[in-house]
Amino acid sequence: MAQFYSPNRRTTQRRQITVHVDSLDAAGQGVARHDGKAIFITGLLPGEDAQVELTEDKRHFAKAKVIKRLSTSAQRVQPNCRYFNQCGGCQQQHVDIALQRESKAQALQHLMKRETGVVLPAISVIGGKEYGYRRRARLGLQYQNKSNHLMMGFRQTQTNTLVDIKSCPVLHTELDVLLAPLSTCLNQLSIASKLGHVELIHGDNGNLILLRHLAPVDSSDRKRLLEFAQSHGVTIWLAGDNGQLQALQADATLPEYQVAGEILQFSPANFIQVNGEINQQMVAQAIAWLDLSPEDRVLDLFCGMGNFTLPIARLAKMVVGVEGVENLVTQAKNNAQRNSIENAAFYNENLEEQIHTQPWAQEGFNKVLLDPARAGAAGVMEHLIKLMPEKIVYVSCNPTTLARDSKVLLEGGYQLSQLRMLDMFPQTSHLESMALFVRSPEE
Repeated sequence: MAQFYSPNRRTTQRRQITVHVDSLDAAGQGVARHDGKAIFITGLLPGEDAQVELTEDKRHFAKAKVIKRLSTSAQRVQPNCRYFNQCGGCQQQHVDIALQRESKAQALQHLMKRETGVVLPAISVIGGKEYGYRRRARLGLQYQNKSNHLMMGFRQTQTNTLVDIKSCPVLHTELDVLLAPLSTCLNQLSIASKLGHVELIHGDNGNLILLRHLAPVDSSDRKRLLEFAQSHGVTIWLAGDNGQLQALQADATLPEYQVAGEILQFSPANFIQVNGEINQQMVAQAIAWLDLSPEDRVLDLFCGMGNFTLPIARLAKMVVGVEGVENLVTQAKNNAQRNSIENAAFYNENLEEQIHTQPWAQEGFNKVLLDPARAGAAGVMEHLIKLMPEKIVYVSCNPTTLARDSKVLLEGGYQLSQLRMLDMFPQTSHLESMALFVRSPEE
């Protein structure tokens, strides 16, 4: 999520003012101006007037909370979740989806211009369903000793307190209907007070539950969990203190999903893109930007278990996937074999090191894709430039690190050719994006 102000706080007198909001930032905060200073106010939309109370007052910006809203924007909508005002999982359910996407795209455009100097036209958005999109979610578990009740849900904003939820409209519908009965089941376990968290995962071949437990699961608890699994048609996996995963059912199979015609199998502990619809569009866009031909050698950095690598392999001469997590590399190799792909090779490497000198890089690559974590790819950029690929597609889950890494590519002779905002997490403040860099012609 892009941050346009310092998060450091300073106490201030709680004075009240009346403001008019003229824009929305990427986090869904209304932005007003007063005495030449930007004021960020949660819960307000462009066009709305309100009486607010300042909660932070710094040299260049202030923050405030709403005391009384005096007008209502036509782009204000009714939140689709009864927990919206408590749960910290979503920040923008009160905002029309078109405004959500517009404000995030504008924030991305503003950040890239400010940090790189590149002025781009209006940024296109890759979007999908507003609700029911999330195919994976981790819910916290907290046992209340006084009430002997296990709470299951997401945390309140800026606290460790859980909101005990029984429904969540951003979850895939097949996961949403599991919440209430799952909460009941977990409360009946003898080790209810010794549970860490629970994950719900929707695969194309079925739904599964991953339960983190801090004490052994005895036979009676296993029986209750098996009854739940049979009743609701799910597979249950257990994760104990040793870090090992154990399937509760003897006939359990690994979950899988399809992308660009390839079927990817994954461990319940593996990272997957939580929005399957946007993932499909993202992979298709990356392939289109790379403009692949049968002569291309492609490098896929931070390749995971082959989400981009395997679809790319169908169109290129050779693709090499490099990943720092060993078990993901193992899964990627398995997925290549399962899909009968022979022109993809995978390596477990420290991506902070001299990747361009590795044996697998000696033949060179004319096109590169990278999909790093939120920290970005600062340790990779200089080595990447030395490979001198024609095109680089950078998929980002953090626009701040995308902007930072973009500067290295621009200074290294690349032009920012395309930029898209990925609406991977509607109703939230998360902003994901992808960019295409093309090597400038030699003069």
